[in-house]
Amino acid sequence: MTAFCRDCLTDTADAARRCPACGSPRLLRHAELATLSVAHIDCDAFYATIEKRDDPSLADKPLIIGGGKRGVVSTCCYIARTYGVRSAMPMFEAMSRCPQATVLKPNMQKYVAVGRQVRAAMQALTPQVEPLSIDEAFLDLTGTERLHGMSAAKVLARFARDVERDIGITVSIGLSANKFLAKIASDLDKPRGFAVISPSEAVAFLAPRPVGFIYGVGAVSAAKLAADGFRTIADLQRADEHDLMRRYGDEGLRLSRLARGIDTRKVDPERETKSVSAETTFNTDISDFRPLEQTLWELTEKVSSRLKAARLTGSTVTLKLKSADFKIRTRSRSLPASTQLAGRIFEAGRDMLRNEVGATRYRLIGIGVSSLEDAVGEDMADLIDRRGALAEHAVDKLREKFGKAAVVKGLAIEED
Repeated sequence: MTAFCRDCLTDTADAARRCPACGSPRLLRHAELATLSVAHIDCDAFYATIEKRDDPSLADKPLIIGGGKRGVVSTCCYIARTYGVRSAMPMFEAMSRCPQATVLKPNMQKYVAVGRQVRAAMQALTPQVEPLSIDEAFLDLTGTERLHGMSAAKVLARFARDVERDIGITVSIGLSANKFLAKIASDLDKPRGFAVISPSEAVAFLAPRPVGFIYGVGAVSAAKLAADGFRTIADLQRADEHDLMRRYGDEGLRLSRLARGIDTRKVDPERETKSVSAETTFNTDISDFRPLEQTLWELTEKVSSRLKAARLTGSTVTLKLKSADFKIRTRSRSLPASTQLAGRIFEAGRDMLRNEVGATRYRLIGIGVSSLEDAVGEDMADLIDRRGALAEHAVDKLREKFGKAAVVKGLAIEED
């Protein structure tokens, strides 16, 4: 069994309870530790941790990042989570659970700056960094042992230590042989965690979990799988792969492989530059245009906010729809000029949505922008639609000052 101290990186005996060099109890041990090199790194309660770093008086208080009675929780610290507060929870519910919490509005400019610091530290370890969001990424450290003079596991432990010391936030790490298992591992030991799942233990580890434990399996698809007799991952493990493919097509093959811990996806360092997108899965399937349109607008605002925060523009808009039978439709449109404006992105997405609405019921909708480039000054969309751009930027400033609920577009208001 390989074991070492996560704080000073000293090798330790498997049976040791504390590091013989520094006395730390934070020892990492696993029989295959030295052979694994695919990691998922996730910053702990990212927005809240940054705010606590910058205001030490908040250190021992429950903190919620969000705002507005009709708003939602962007994130919250681990103290607030002990009261049952969770990300995406309506603010009124969060405050009823934890009325003593401090609430701060998000400061995306600050969070993006910190995210870039963390990203730069990741890229110093390996060029194979695949960002998933502002605060998480996959890394593949295969072949870097000679470069760093230590195993991938030790490199990652050193990274976590250095980020905490130099940037003032903490991260949790999952280590395995593929992305699926690494992502699962990173959630097992939060915060300041480091967990390992090897392929040899994956089947036993996954077996008792519900099918919804597999990413991409939401409430609707989990209910459909349960109706077909697949309630746990063990049920999928026992099923014949060809039978699952016959029932669910490509999704059946994906479920069969992931249920056994098999994931052949490579860490893709170009992922960051490909697109900015957002999607949501409905609680019940929807076929009517109006609710689809309303959700599309909400997602478009998220995409626009992320583009603005990252100072990016894009010229290709892609609409994604997943039907009740798990079939995915994607439709793309090239814009005459690159943009980050929600209005222009939504206009293109809505036009494509009109052509897809009819008898088909959808369980998921998403919108994305690709063909990205850095935003320099005013993008071309601002110049083409000057009035619309000025109005949208004015709304952004009002929301930055007073919260997202300060200005609500007419489309977002439910009809009677």
